[in-house]
Amino acid sequence: WVGEVADGHDWAGALIVAPPSALASPWARRFGDLSAGFASGWMRLRGPRRRRGVDRGFALSDHVDWPGLMAAIEATGAERVRVTHGYAGVVVRWLAERGIDAAAVPTRFEGELDDPGDGDADDLPGEPPPGSGDRQP
Repeated sequence: WVGEVADGHDWAGALIVAPPSALASPWARRFGDLSAGFASGWMRLRGPRRRRGVDRGFALSDHVDWPGLMAAIEATGAERVRVTHGYAGVVVRWLAERGIDAAAVPTRFEGELDDPGDGDADDLPGEPPPGSGDRQP
């Protein structure tokens, strides 16, 4: 832990992982001159990296890709799947059409959007729903 390191420690070459709010904090000043990066699925795009004002962007997302998600579900042999958020309606319909007992489970996440379109299965093979950006089920 950073707090356990003696004052005056040379942080050159260290990788510090912290939330974005820490970047401009007094806590971050202990590291001296630094180069800031940001890890997010949005870092696949140049615009968000530029707007964040970071030196480097690392494409790392906690969202899975559509083919990967479907492959994982198939690999488990699951007969019943519950979807918590994201494009729940689209995922439920896709799975139900393949004989899986699928249902959406309401969540209290703010800003979670479900299927913005009609959930037409023609939109689905191999790709996330249109308009989803990198936000995949």
